[in-house]
Amino acid sequence: MLMNADSANPAPPHVESLPLVVESVVKRFGAVTAVAGISFEIAAGGCFGLLGPNGAGKSTLIRSIVGRVRLDLGSIRIFGEPVGSTAARADLGWVPQELAVYPLLTCRENLYAFGRYQGLSGKALDDAIAWCLEWAALADRAKSPAKTLSGGMKRRLNMAAGLIHRPRLVLLDEPTVGVDPQSRNRIFEMVEALRTGGTTIIYTTHYMEEAERLCDSIAIIDHGQIIAQGTKEALVARAFGSRISVTMHFGATRVDLEAWAAARGGTAQGGTGQNGTSQGGTGQGGVVLCSVEKPAEIADLLDAASRDGLEILDVTMQRPNLESVFLALTGKDLRS
Repeated sequence: MLMNADSANPAPPHVESLPLVVESVVKRFGAVTAVAGISFEIAAGGCFGLLGPNGAGKSTLIRSIVGRVRLDLGSIRIFGEPVGSTAARADLGWVPQELAVYPLLTCRENLYAFGRYQGLSGKALDDAIAWCLEWAALADRAKSPAKTLSGGMKRRLNMAAGLIHRPRLVLLDEPTVGVDPQSRNRIFEMVEALRTGGTTIIYTTHYMEEAERLCDSIAIIDHGQIIAQGTKEALVARAFGSRISVTMHFGATRVDLEAWAAARGGTAQGGTGQNGTSQGGTGQGGVVLCSVEKPAEIADLLDAASRDGLEILDVTMQRPNLESVFLALTGKDLRS
């Protein structure tokens, strides 16, 4: 097993060019193993999503990447340098969930302060502040105290402060928490601008639609391990193949919907059970959930329902998405 990396252990040549290499990382808190041997690499450019339900180990892994947690086993390197080293800190920008700006300072003063923390001065600092204000769409609020900004503006200022030194690798930890839809879209544009400019992004979120929109590749973490990794399309194909989910709503019926659905590889909710025993009330309607390989197979389901005297109230079809994969793998909603 690998022990914690340090500057005495040079990275292999292929690792030096990679923004992030996580290898066999283990972190325990007493009897609890929060991270249980996670390994992955991130190629330059693009946006890499880290998803996991609460308690999965994601937060511990994030804090390990930014050097806030001492590993029990394994190593983490940023562009070939050990995490926590001066070189690694210079190449990494971290925007935490919690707002970390000074409320009494203006936007420009906040950026000046964070720039100085990163060792910037003179023209380099002035240029960085100008870029951040423009990137975060805060140029017209440069002289406004942070406490006077809206929630979305504070979130954008927080992102700018974390990236004032223009790092090559950026970790955005749930950057849209608590913002309105308009501000969320603006943050999406900021993330996409970073990606277009060649910055490598690690993105965590509790909103599945954000991961689907922004992330080129995704890793799903549960019980301290990566249980699936790949593009959205690859994850869906691996979990469901090319199958399509079909939901059929039926009117009141005496048909045993459980048996009817089971005969077609599906499941039923409501309706009547065997021997006409009511589930939720005599003659109630119900919902049947099935899956098909091809859309044309839906016609077979409709014909079978018609032959058996079932009144069809509604039929919907949906191709599995990233949320379907997450639920199938973890048994939990992303927010749980």
